Amino acid sequence: MIGNSAGRAFIGSFTSAGGRGITAAAVDRDTGALTVLGSTDAVPDPSFLAVGPGGTALYAVGESAPGVAAAFTVDGDVPALLGAVRAVDGDAPTHLALAANHLVTANYTSGSVTALPVLADGSLGAAASVLRHEGSGPDAERQEAPHAHQVLADPSGNWVVGVDLGTDSVHVCALDPATGALRPHGETALRPGTGPRHLAFHPSGSLAYVLGELEPTLTVCRWDAAAGRLDVLGETPVLPEHETAGDAARTYPSEVVVAHDGRFLWTANRGHDSISVLTLDESGEKAALVATVGCGGHWPRDLTLDPSGQWLYAANERSGNVSWFAVDAETGVPRHAGSVEVPAASCVVLV
Repeated sequence: MIGNSAGRAFIGSFTSAGGRGITAAAVDRDTGALTVLGSTDAVPDPSFLAVGPGGTALYAVGESAPGVAAAFTVDGDVPALLGAVRAVDGDAPTHLALAANHLVTANYTSGSVTALPVLADGSLGAAASVLRHEGSGPDAERQEAPHAHQVLADPSGNWVVGVDLGTDSVHVCALDPATGALRPHGETALRPGTGPRHLAFHPSGSLAYVLGELEPTLTVCRWDAAAGRLDVLGETPVLPEHETAGDAARTYPSEVVVAHDGRFLWTANRGHDSISVLTLDESGEKAALVATVGCGGHWPRDLTLDPSGQWLYAANERSGNVSWFAVDAETGVPRHAGSVEVPAASCVVLV
């Protein structure tokens, strides 16, 4: 086992593309460096992970058809299965989050969201409910049907928010902590064709930033937690316009992260293979692109900011590595500081 002086990271990957499954790594808090401890391939294609309360358990989706979700203990160097691997009653779950005593998954191919109860020992029960999205978008290839790409609890803990690439919208639903029933509450339409992928909340809890995958844009929204309502305020490009013109420069942004103090925002950009740096004004309502830096690899699928705000991690899927960056406290610009080999890396979570 690792000592108390080091942090812990867990890295998801695509086993179907040569990944090792879930890789555990020690984190040097002084340098940001990762040291691989071991891995487990207990579930197929664990493309996204979530850490349970207190860091006592780890949860993973299996982005397969049919899709699955699983819980793991993290007492040893390598995560070990905790309880049964559960079906999510949907295909290709791409994201998951903990909310109201449940694990909720976003099922991309099925265009649905599933709630599974988290039992007293941290293991998962059978799926309690499935909420299916409806609709489509103008991109005939990517938006022919709903494609739920992310799900997360809002900062108040009262709502579950689902981002759907296929319907160009963000869904809001209520989750009954006793029964696991998902109840639709509202849906916010974004500009058609943007293909929203992921959303991040401002530390104030009153704003949300939605990143488009099909267009490199950031949509700034006001979030009313009392009403469970998301309202669009405006859009900001996440790449310089001259670098997105033409098919040769096609970019597919993947992840959005907000600084803990709300001053900066970062996006990962696949194809462009970069990390964009945007500043946020004091209100958080205005975002401005100030820089882009290389991601330290190819096809950055995920970004993660460490709890101190000093280190930013990029999971570079196609180059098979995780890079870490020192974040400049004054400018927000990340500086590449190192990388470690992790084949088909898809996400990084920190304890």
